[in-house]
Amino acid sequence: MKRDLFLCIAVLVLLGFSLDVSASGPVRVEVLAMNHPPMQPVIRQLKDLFSKYGEKIAVSWYDVDTREGQQLMAIKGLTGHVPLVIWIQGSNTAKTGQKSVTFAGFPSGSGPEPFEGEWTMRDLSSALDQTISSRR
Repeated sequence: MKRDLFLCIAVLVLLGFSLDVSASGPVRVEVLAMNHPPMQPVIRQLKDLFSKYGEKIAVSWYDVDTREGQQLMAIKGLTGHVPLVIWIQGSNTAKTGQKSVTFAGFPSGSGPEPFEGEWTMRDLSSALDQTISSRR
């Protein structure tokens, strides 16, 4: 009985420690993108934006046309033509100001109209800032 109680307490302590460590680590960002010419300027903009955050974020890049990209699409339940999706801490949606945005497709005004999303680099920056601030 005492041993079971000790094990339960030990697990709770370790679990609490791991949750605390993950909350103070870098914000996890996943980018799934087509590595095609129309997307290249957007990828450069993303890399420039992300570089400003330094170690506050950890970015993982996935190319749609690779096995890893296809695996991520399957995990996330995505099918079809996917030019770009960005997840922050596992979610591709965020509330920035008074609006909710989904980080999918080209940013507004930067790609073929049928594949444009309703978000901007400013929205993405705002979502990153909010996520980083909420983890302090």
